[in-house]
Amino acid sequence: MSDDFESRLESAISRGQRRADAKVSQQRQSELSAEEIRRLHTSYRLSLSDRIESAINRVADHFPGFQSESLFGEVGWGSACFRDDLRIVSGQRTNQYSRLEMVIRPHTDLNVLDLKGKGTVMNRELFNRSHFVAVSEVEIEEFERLIDSWAIEYAEVYAAKSRS
Repeated sequence: MSDDFESRLESAISRGQRRADAKVSQQRQSELSAEEIRRLHTSYRLSLSDRIESAINRVADHFPGFQSESLFGEVGWGSACFRDDLRIVSGQRTNQYSRLEMVIRPHTDLNVLDLKGKGTVMNRELFNRSHFVAVSEVEIEEFERLIDSWAIEYAEVYAAKSRS
């Protein structure tokens, strides 16, 4: 009977050790995939922040007076262009601020690629948008189309409002 107990005990210990090894292996596998997701996010961020900078600079080039700036850090990585106009109508001074900004937000534990865009034309908010997709499901062309369409929409509205 003691031999039976001893062999069952050793089998139980062996199963427990295999379970622990499997758990450690699974944790390592998920860490690798988490690292891979972080690497993918960084790759997408670099590519899209270049696209953002190009689109915003092209908008700014069509409207004299806009200044461009690069954005990076806690807000995200991207670009913005802005202008602050002084208008005098019937002796009244008013400031009219316009700004277009787009960034790719930093990686979070939600594992999404997040594009944030804000547009203000002459003190009025035109849009404040966010588009996000799980990093593993990103189609870079979709983000590129959004960046282009938001910049074009902003340029169209700014052109219409600046004439009036």
